[in-house]
Amino acid sequence: MERTLIIIKPDAVQRGLTGEIIKRFEQRGLKIIGMKLLRVSRDLAEKHYDVHRERPFFAGLVAYIISAPVVVMALEGSDAVVAARTTIGATKPSEAAAGTIRGDYGLEIGRNLVHGSDSVENGEIEIANFFAESELCGGWARAVDGWVFE
Repeated sequence: MERTLIIIKPDAVQRGLTGEIIKRFEQRGLKIIGMKLLRVSRDLAEKHYDVHRERPFFAGLVAYIISAPVVVMALEGSDAVVAARTTIGATKPSEAAAGTIRGDYGLEIGRNLVHGSDSVENGEIEIANFFAESELCGGWARAVDGWVFE
């Protein structure tokens, strides 16, 4: 089973879309193994977006993610990274397919509602940045798992 990090960003939380977004991942079959509401610190935001540090939009990314609470989730499932990113949709909402989170609720790239890890390796790193291992509840079985996973 793969793991991936999802951040329901400030715009989605402010717009009251948190429940709808969580619902989409659960309906897809992904299992929540960790979840919390938090205010991202500047240090954590800079660490999370470090790959963009030299880009002109870095300061804006950091300011945005620390501007209001977010919901972070660690999800687990078969091909969790691809499944989550497909559910989220293209980074630019105007290019995201209808039926995806960004395609249904987003208009601008700077307010694209959700972050999802882009690889299994980054998923593990990002989960470790936002969750202590003791905060994760992996290894439990849902009653529906036999209907989701072969």
